[in-house]
Amino acid sequence: MKTLTVSLLFFLYLPALTAAIDSSPPVTLSIGTDVLEFANKKFGQRLEVLEKSADITLVNLDEAAIPWLSMLVHQEFGRCGGFMRHDSEEEGFQLLDSKELREAGQKARFLDYEINREDIVRSMMSEAQAQPIANFIRLLSNFHNRYYDSESGVASTNAIADHWRELTKFRTDVSVELYRHSAWLQPTVIMTIQGQTDERIIVGGHADSIAGTFSRARARAPGADDNASGIATMTEVIRVIVESGYRPYRTIQFMGYAAEEVGLRGSKEIAQNYRNQGIDVVGVLQLDMTNYPGADKDIVLMNDFTSAPQNAFIGQLIGHYLPELRWGYDRCGYACSDHASWTQAGFPASIPFESTNRQRNPHIHTDRDTLERSSVDASHAVKFAKLALAFVVEIDEPVLP
Repeated sequence: MKTLTVSLLFFLYLPALTAAIDSSPPVTLSIGTDVLEFANKKFGQRLEVLEKSADITLVNLDEAAIPWLSMLVHQEFGRCGGFMRHDSEEEGFQLLDSKELREAGQKARFLDYEINREDIVRSMMSEAQAQPIANFIRLLSNFHNRYYDSESGVASTNAIADHWRELTKFRTDVSVELYRHSAWLQPTVIMTIQGQTDERIIVGGHADSIAGTFSRARARAPGADDNASGIATMTEVIRVIVESGYRPYRTIQFMGYAAEEVGLRGSKEIAQNYRNQGIDVVGVLQLDMTNYPGADKDIVLMNDFTSAPQNAFIGQLIGHYLPELRWGYDRCGYACSDHASWTQAGFPASIPFESTNRQRNPHIHTDRDTLERSSVDASHAVKFAKLALAFVVEIDEPVLP
């Protein structure tokens, strides 16, 4: 029924869409090659294929058609992003040419960590609470939307930054900044706990929300699960680490990315900057949707466009520290969330997800994505907070050569 409705909407608005497209400039995107046939059927001559590889295809698509692509790929393939937007054709071709970097992100040797910081991890895990997560999800979902190019999108990100500053105000080794993007309003918020080295551990999730196709800057998009849940889970991880007095060996950064829903734009810019600056990122954990218990597994690791060695280590962490949880693997397709930006840049990235792709939350990208339609007490999300604590602490230990 949902697919039929989307198709009817597409053809109902096709004349208006065509008129808009006629005067809109083309934009370069990379999409999953598995989406190409579907996109060709929907957009025809409006979509120009520039180059195709086994997993990624570079295309030009008219600007006005991009919201439709976003909606249709979400409905048909279950991908929140579903594509990566590029500043130019040249940048897109560089991405296709960076196959070695992608493979480095997917296959590079993950450092030989051992699970041997049990006292620290279990102490922190015991402090993780569900109620602060639920409270922060509600705060963020009360914004009319968190769209990347709306005033409420800016206000909500400022609220995240203010809350993180309040949590960390007694720590002199912690800073919170707003990373300004030149092409849209919403900034990315970054919190840094300075370590003894400049090697980075990154925990991230997108701060924006989206609903509808037209007038997205005015649409009601509470985004409680997608992705207030990930930001709130990350915030609880921050609270526990900071209040524990933990002083890291590696520098730990928490990021609330702007503009994920419109082509992973915020995380792409940051990941490419880190690669260009030669910053050593030893591990990236993406928290995107953590609070909808819709599957027969508690945690699902996506094993495409992610680091296989890092995924395996996360599986070991679950088995060791959270043996009561059921977990497994699934696939979410190209550019389904911000981890893809880091993988493309050659860094090991993983995304533990709240369900299988098939059993995902049916309310996301609508005004029905509320806390009441997820785990209202955040009892599901707190599992991810505990896992993230274990991940950060265990990979923070120095590995001898």
